[in-house]
Amino acid sequence: MEFKDFSDTLRENLESFEEEYAPFIDCGPNLFTLLCDVLDNTVLSRESRLEVNSAIAYYVIPNDVIPEEIYGPYGYIDDIFVAVYVLRRIADIHGYDFLQEVWRPNNNVKDVMDDCYDHSLELLEDKVYPILSYCGLVD
Repeated sequence: MEFKDFSDTLRENLESFEEEYAPFIDCGPNLFTLLCDVLDNTVLSRESRLEVNSAIAYYVIPNDVIPEEIYGPYGYIDDIFVAVYVLRRIADIHGYDFLQEVWRPNNNVKDVMDDCYDHSLELLEDKVYPILSYCGLVD
């Protein structure tokens, strides 16, 4: 039996999605992989590790604030937001070069994150606080 990486499952789920926000939502698997790869670095503090783990867990929880089972690919918008929210916090501490070193695509990680953050904020509107609260990232 061959097991798939979760990011491959994400890519498969998004393969046929070609709506307006497809390019932004297509970043989800790469952001998930970045979160996982960041954990391999020993310079992260305990608090940062907990935040990264929270963002990873949010991707895999089936009944999050905007569940994929109900909303399809649009259900990844909150997952992407949480990932970028946490990764921006990591960049505030360690810099974007730290993230760029483990970012697998050949584009600029800061540009991708800024684009994803802006688009997700635009779409999530008043759901931002409930999402961050659900993850334990705010009180």
